[in-house]
Amino acid sequence: MSDLDLPDAAARELYRAILAEGGRIRTCEVQPEDERAVEQLAGLGLLVLRTADSTYSAVNPRAVGERIGADLREESARLLARAALVPDLLEDLTHAYDTAPRRVEPVGGVRRVAGMVEIRHLISQLVKDYPHEALCAQPGGARPPEHMMDSLRQSRRYVEAGGSIRTTFEPSACLDKATVDFARESTRIGSPIRVLEGAFTRTLIFDRTVAMIPAASDNTVVALVDDASVIAYLVGVFEQQWEQAQAVDWELLAVAGSGPAIHEQVGRLLARGLTQRAIASRMGLSERTVAGHIARLREVHDAETLFQLGWRMRGARTGESGG
Repeated sequence: MSDLDLPDAAARELYRAILAEGGRIRTCEVQPEDERAVEQLAGLGLLVLRTADSTYSAVNPRAVGERIGADLREESARLLARAALVPDLLEDLTHAYDTAPRRVEPVGGVRRVAGMVEIRHLISQLVKDYPHEALCAQPGGARPPEHMMDSLRQSRRYVEAGGSIRTTFEPSACLDKATVDFARESTRIGSPIRVLEGAFTRTLIFDRTVAMIPAASDNTVVALVDDASVIAYLVGVFEQQWEQAQAVDWELLAVAGSGPAIHEQVGRLLARGLTQRAIASRMGLSERTVAGHIARLREVHDAETLFQLGWRMRGARTGESGG
């Protein structure tokens, strides 16, 4: 029973006052400001109108509670019975959904889907049909913000329903503010994203049962694979890449801002005293890549050693001389 079904504070106070006066109140004695409370008590059955003498009489709340409880249990039984019938009532539509072609073209034992609209629709279907685990390898740079918003909403529903999602991006994702914000929010909801150096193939694997891989160089055609041996291979590749991928402090990147030059971010971390390895881990880059950015910073700040560079950059940030 919700709070709206129970007497509010004013009605409770009036009920106690009626009990104090012997458990009865004449209709002519009801004050205008008490009319709503009387209606509420009468509606619940805590007051009963005796028409013979135009008097409201208080009723034992225990009896009222038992009656309301019985009504709710009866209503619950009716709802449970109706709920049990729903799958049967939708059986014809379920059969139609399962047997619909969905514009998927079988080619050599592999089903194909063409067109970005159809591909996004297919992903929506796969998310619903395979709700437990999604493994996503997503190379490429920045994505349209509206697509990332849709993906974030979909990921949130997936995780809230008990599913898990792991995703790999390229390091260039750290350079795009919208992508960094997306990765931060994704991580917050429990869907971690790592970055992986080197080339890898776009792959979506659902429940280790079905996978979607590119069937065209521009990603406008995908192949849907459900062969167990192929899926096992793709899962193995993803897990190996996941171990090689580096975790990123997306919160830090989001706060620091994903500026146009990644060496500026490297410089901020260096000025904070982080080592080359720690910077690489934080930003999801290889140590070799970080070393290249540090070399550029040395040229800019005319520093011969890493210690001297850090000292001069700290001085530049505070306005002091770093010489």
